[in-house]
Amino acid sequence: GVVEACLLHMLKRRAAGFLRTDKVAALFTKVGKTYAIAGDICKKVQELQQQVESRKNQPNGQEALKRQGSTTSKTPVLTPQAIKHIWVRTALIEKVLDKIVQYIVDNCSKYYEKEALLADPVCGPILASLLVGPCALEYTKLKTADHYWTDPSADELVQRHRIHGVHGRQDSPSKRPALGIRKRHSSGSTSEDRFAASAREYVESLHQNSRTHLLYGKNNVLVQPKDDLEAIPGYLSLHQSADSLTLKWTPNQLMNGTLGDSE
Repeated sequence: GVVEACLLHMLKRRAAGFLRTDKVAALFTKVGKTYAIAGDICKKVQELQQQVESRKNQPNGQEALKRQGSTTSKTPVLTPQAIKHIWVRTALIEKVLDKIVQYIVDNCSKYYEKEALLADPVCGPILASLLVGPCALEYTKLKTADHYWTDPSADELVQRHRIHGVHGRQDSPSKRPALGIRKRHSSGSTSEDRFAASAREYVESLHQNSRTHLLYGKNNVLVQPKDDLEAIPGYLSLHQSADSLTLKWTPNQLMNGTLGDSE
């Protein structure tokens, strides 16, 4: 959407098309007449649009889907948001969006007014350069609308991990396993060491997810929950989300998987 806004800024009317409502499509089509890479994108977008239209016209119901056979599974399922930005999206996935924008910048006088963003001698090349990084990525697994989640507490996640782990209690499957693991007085087995390490890594991973960015982390930060209790060492981390900063702290006992009966 941001790239489209830049492409549409002060676009000449003849480049945008007098009667076309989709100005981005008109721009790509016009550029595709003189630039082969943009022409290939135009063909691919037209094929995608035809497939989407044919999918809409297919009869409903499971029986109809069965009659369609394997062709139905090959038809891409595009969300309304993807269809809305299909031109920029297709060029991005095909890793040529930066080249197309660079071509438009080099020939900006054909498509834009003098005050346009892409006609600016500094801003235009900067936009093309910024798109080099996104175009180098492999978009094999795009996020869907339901990719966000709410993090349960560290306590609950560790318990889930141990319930489904290989060291779950076999004698009473209906009873919920205890959170803590027993401290070893001997050297312990290799499997127990691996389990403790995996539990610790699992808890540490709770401090980073797809919605937040870890800015800072420090271990052995002392926190005193009550005046009459001793200070407890733990792991402190600072996270940045889209609209806020969050401070998290997890006791070392929980990080190490040795919480036991302590509150």
